[in-house]
Amino acid sequence: MVQRRGSVFTHNGPVRTCIGCRARTLPSELLRVVVVDGAVVPDTRRRLPGRGAWLHPDPSCLRDAEKRRAFPRAFKVPGPLDVERVRGHLAQQEHQVTGSPRGRQEARKQVDPS
Repeated sequence: MVQRRGSVFTHNGPVRTCIGCRARTLPSELLRVVVVDGAVVPDTRRRLPGRGAWLHPDPSCLRDAEKRRAFPRAFKVPGPLDVERVRGHLAQQEHQVTGSPRGRQEARKQVDPS
């Protein structure tokens, strides 16, 4: 959990930033993605080699990252990257989760106003 105390962040463990919504959170709440042969692939076990980027497992964050062209910048590669495998992974996860994952995700992304 990331907490803000004054102007200093305090947390229990490492903090990562979602390349879609730019929200800072714990890695356990994010999906790590890497580039393999010009395609962005989900790294669910967090063991694939190479530079990784972090993304909320939410289709809206994927859309935002694509719109902002964040994938080539995050991976420091020229040109567009194929994100179909990540899109398929998110769609599969959405079908497996019961209830509305969107409501839970939005609650986690809120910023503490203090």
